[in-house]
Amino acid sequence: MNASTILDLPSRVKSLDKSSMLQACERLPVSCRSAVKLVKKLLMPGETRLSKQLPITPTKLRNIVVVGMGGSAIGGEMLKDWLRDKSSTPVEISRDYTLPAYVDERSLVIAVSYSGETEETLSSFIDAVGRHSQVLTISAGGHLEAFSERLQIPHLKIPSDFPAPRAAIGYTFFPLVVLMEKLQVVQDTESEIDEALSVLQEISNANDLKTPLTRNKAKRLAFEIGDTIPIVCGLTETSSIARRLKCQFNENSKIPGKFETFPELDHNEIVGWEAPRNITNHFSVILLRDKDEPRRLRSRIEMTKEIAMQRFSKVLEIHASGQKRLAKMLSTMYVGDFASIYLALLKEVDPTPTKNITYLKQKLKRRRDQIGEFEEEIQRLVDTNSSTTQKR
Repeated sequence: MNASTILDLPSRVKSLDKSSMLQACERLPVSCRSAVKLVKKLLMPGETRLSKQLPITPTKLRNIVVVGMGGSAIGGEMLKDWLRDKSSTPVEISRDYTLPAYVDERSLVIAVSYSGETEETLSSFIDAVGRHSQVLTISAGGHLEAFSERLQIPHLKIPSDFPAPRAAIGYTFFPLVVLMEKLQVVQDTESEIDEALSVLQEISNANDLKTPLTRNKAKRLAFEIGDTIPIVCGLTETSSIARRLKCQFNENSKIPGKFETFPELDHNEIVGWEAPRNITNHFSVILLRDKDEPRRLRSRIEMTKEIAMQRFSKVLEIHASGQKRLAKMLSTMYVGDFASIYLALLKEVDPTPTKNITYLKQKLKRRRDQIGEFEEEIQRLVDTNSSTTQKR
């Protein structure tokens, strides 16, 4: 079968995509709208408390730390980029078993784990509670939900019917956006959210399975990438999207990949592009573009593009849609998400399974009872909180 025709054969695509990852991607706009409605119902008064010692107090926030791993962490990265010129409250992402030393009672820690079972996230969640940080959690269930209930921590439960955590990006990103307004970190986000949702729907319509290769940007992008290894290059303010696409190519397409950001990549990465053509021919460069790029950056990107075209097999671009940052970020991400799934299907690979991750988790689980250790730590925290409350 000619590979270029597979993406225009729905029956063939569905036989390959056994867990319906493409269908989940197509319904992202619906998921995002539902996520916005869901989090708006979450009550966040100033007196919401973990205990008498741990109120969530928006006016006292010194920093925000989003805890997560993999597909559950990328929403935090996107939040950080989106807030870059909107808020003076620092946002950081922690991908580890413990939190940075600066996290304390004036830190808001948002622990995100789609499954609710991610051991690094559970460990950091317990660390945050032990430091008397202000804590919120997001999951589709699991121990993160159970531990939150035991400790009386506000928890947002999201749907569990996605084929993988990375497909639930609508529910692991948009709640963070809405929470920022609830916590008075930003104001007047409704119009920006509305534009982003509208743009996402347009992209879904233009890149879904029924739209043929000749008119489908994401299908064409996948076909152009072909057998190359993608290097995704974004601006500093879209580094999260570059990271997201790199990870999507890893997990959906089952290929290596990397991401870089302007202007930093022009101070190191481009020297590596001097490698012999028998090496660079295995790579493609994907530039994330914006019609409103600052003049200095645009000149730099164009000159870097010229260098790339002399060295690499392919130099490709994804252009942002919309007027405001949220729409631009999400539009670029969405085309890339589609492309990563189409690339898997072109290779006749099911995009959903992540065999090496599953294997590693199983091996780790057999070596130690991590959940049992967490249960003991949670009980100590419960006992400590109860004792402190009684004394007061």
